[in-house]
Amino acid sequence: MGQKSIKLNFILNASLSMLNVIFPLLTYPYVSRTLGPDNLGKIRFFASFVEYFVLFSQLGLPTLGVREVAKVRDDKEKLSKLVQELLIINLVVSVISYVLLGICMITVPKVIDNRALVAIFSLNIFFGAIGIEWMYRGLEEYGYITLRSVIFKIISVIAIFMLINGEGDYLIYGAILVFATSGSYICNFIHAKKYISFKPTGGYEFGKHIKNAMIFLGMSAATTIYTSLDSLMLGFMKGDTEVGYYDAAVRVKNILVTLITSLGTVILPRTSYYIEKGLIDDFKAVIAKALDLVWCASLPCVTYCIMFAYPIIMVLAGKEYEPSVTAMVVITPTIFLIGMSNIFGIQMLVPLGKEKSLLIAEICGAIVDLILNAILIPKFGATGAAIGTLAAEFVVLFIALIALGNNIGQGLKSISYIKIIISLAVTSIISMPIVWINIRPLYIVLISGVTFFGIYGLMLLISGEKMANEAIEIIKNKIRK
Repeated sequence: MGQKSIKLNFILNASLSMLNVIFPLLTYPYVSRTLGPDNLGKIRFFASFVEYFVLFSQLGLPTLGVREVAKVRDDKEKLSKLVQELLIINLVVSVISYVLLGICMITVPKVIDNRALVAIFSLNIFFGAIGIEWMYRGLEEYGYITLRSVIFKIISVIAIFMLINGEGDYLIYGAILVFATSGSYICNFIHAKKYISFKPTGGYEFGKHIKNAMIFLGMSAATTIYTSLDSLMLGFMKGDTEVGYYDAAVRVKNILVTLITSLGTVILPRTSYYIEKGLIDDFKAVIAKALDLVWCASLPCVTYCIMFAYPIIMVLAGKEYEPSVTAMVVITPTIFLIGMSNIFGIQMLVPLGKEKSLLIAEICGAIVDLILNAILIPKFGATGAAIGTLAAEFVVLFIALIALGNNIGQGLKSISYIKIIISLAVTSIISMPIVWINIRPLYIVLISGVTFFGIYGLMLLISGEKMANEAIEIIKNKIRK
């Protein structure tokens, strides 16, 4: 299969990420006000609860599958055998996951009272198994992924505004969320015959995949613990309303993390391919650009969200969610930390075959998150959970840096530190007075957003920052064509 343009892949994946930004921005203000903090917290809690069973059923394949597919994508016979092996493993483990979830649905009181909602979210287990999303990402089929996602997201947005009319519609909202994220996986399964054959090849080698998958499962489990455990612990220790506050606080963070890590999603199959072929210089060049991009994009997002946290929460969720503001300020720096650890971990340690080091980093992060949540949530609620997550992400990044050692030197040297920091400082000083303007929060967000990011982009161009100038050149070339 032909080598695809990494710039085109990034544009397509960035478009998909923008879609994932627009989708919640269009619907969340309506949903948060219609369902209220309690029902919204219930949705968040049980989505997080079922996510652990989805995680187990996936067995680390979302990352392992991308890497392995990238290695054999030029050989249809090998690709077909690989996909069949991983798909069979996925389906078997999914059955086990459903059995475990079923036990919880008849033994855990909080789950028994909400079995309908749990059953709805459990559909993600089945759809995730047959969706083989990792194959499409390993093949870098971002055109198909983007088109398919656009269609399902549009249908979901329409459904939300048509079907969510009161607090009692939270079950319908849960079903729409499942449809938006996993419904398209049916299309994946049908469309897969274009790339592979489902005719049994025989000679399956399940053992080697299971061994590797267990490492990636451990990584995914650790990551999920410190990204979802906070909601579960909040739900058990403080109630659904506090989970609702936390959901509003992390909503913007999750949106921006999706954007920042969009390049990382694109370059994993490419970096794996470069390592497999021994193209080390190409590998280092891609990583250097990715790091510079994360610095250029994530730091202004962190600064802006901290400066304008109050009006953002008022616009996104409403006055009822005012307790979310402090938690949002605390958790916002994780946008930068996750962006960096995504590059160092998934995009460097994994292709270099050092996934065990990443597993150790994420286990340490999960332990830190668990301990701090247990200490801080009873007293500080959502803000305590945010502190735990912030500390966990810092630990993961620190350990990943240590594990990389000398492998990261060239990438860090490529970042335009001074230009980025000066641009950000000037932008913050100019934009700060907007916070004190006595107008509606919506107008503050609109004015501050245009002003802040407009000035920041202009400052980068004036300073000659290479990533900003390269982006302008790409746009100019597209316009000329």
